[in-house]
Amino acid sequence: MKMSPSFRRALLVVLLALVVAGVLGWSFWPRPVPVETAEVTRGPVAVEVSDNGRTRVREIYRLSAPVAGRLLRVEVHAGDQVVGGRTRVAELQPVPPSFLDVRTRAQAAAAVAAAQAAQTLAAAEVRRQRAQLEFAAADYHRSLALARIDGISRADLDRAKLGHETARAALASAEAALKVKQSDLAAARALLIDPGNAGNPAGRDSIPLVAPVSGCVLRVASESETALPAGAPILEVGDPRKIEVVAELVSEDAVKVHPGDRATITDWGGPKPLAARVRRVEPSGFTKISALGIEEQRVNVLLDPAGAAASWAPLADGFRVIVHIVVWSHPDAIRVPVAALFRHGRGWAAFVLRDRRAVRTVVSVGRANDEVAEVLAGLRPGDRVIVHPSDRVRDGVRVSTEAAARE
Repeated sequence: MKMSPSFRRALLVVLLALVVAGVLGWSFWPRPVPVETAEVTRGPVAVEVSDNGRTRVREIYRLSAPVAGRLLRVEVHAGDQVVGGRTRVAELQPVPPSFLDVRTRAQAAAAVAAAQAAQTLAAAEVRRQRAQLEFAAADYHRSLALARIDGISRADLDRAKLGHETARAALASAEAALKVKQSDLAAARALLIDPGNAGNPAGRDSIPLVAPVSGCVLRVASESETALPAGAPILEVGDPRKIEVVAELVSEDAVKVHPGDRATITDWGGPKPLAARVRRVEPSGFTKISALGIEEQRVNVLLDPAGAAASWAPLADGFRVIVHIVVWSHPDAIRVPVAALFRHGRGWAAFVLRDRRAVRTVVSVGRANDEVAEVLAGLRPGDRVIVHPSDRVRDGVRVSTEAAARE
């Protein structure tokens, strides 16, 4: 039977409508959401606090200048071995006098002239008192001769003796005053000594400085000859084998750390982490400005090497390391990746894969680190959970792990 043109047009429109409807239906048909999954496992879980640290020699002895002076060139260098009380490490000479300006030199010259005049006056007083003593001595001897023949009274003899003793004491006082004036003149002349006329040959009047303890020279503050004030550091000595690690933890992390906690040292330059153990958490904190300009309260935590001494041998004083301190651990806990957890109300939840659908499950979580969290309830070992769920993943939605793997 032959179709009429109008019938064929109607049939074509119907077929076209069916094709469009099929395409639209296929386009809007819900498809499985591609997801990535991970397995809930059982194993050890450890919680750590980590921060930068540095190594340092446990006992450092700093040699300082005992008095102000000129330090001669230090002949020892960092790394040299020294013997305590025997190895001479430096030599200190007295500081030469400074140059005088015109006013100070004129004042010093006037002081010398005054001291010379005072010395001349004191010398004249000594000569006068010596003459008085000679006269008093002669008078006393005459009085003694007359007293033997009863030529004078006892009172006159006592007065002659008193005059003689008084003259002797006056001469001693005048001689002492002369010595004082002579010392004043020497002190005044010393103010006029120029640096070039001080005269201090090498080795004369110098102070030898020896190593305080046996060990290794860690650092030398100044190797060249220089003038130092009293108390200025010269060098440091210590034993590099007796080393410790100092970690400056923020106070929120420091309260979780206790002496005896085990730790590992990483990023120190070697192939394997080093074992360490916390020795002390200092009881006082300090303020430190972070790289972002934020004030932080920091606490020093001291750690001792716990592994073989040979593994710590490459480290020395002042090396940078990363410290990981274990503050909690469980040897056999149910673990879930933290990437699978999300907030649900006031607690936590995860999407569990069941029959190719995402099932939202409330999870009770204990301790957690950067990778896994301890599961207290809600999940069992072997469950598959969706990690990094997107906003398309909802409770009951169909999911596909194969599509995620292809992508």
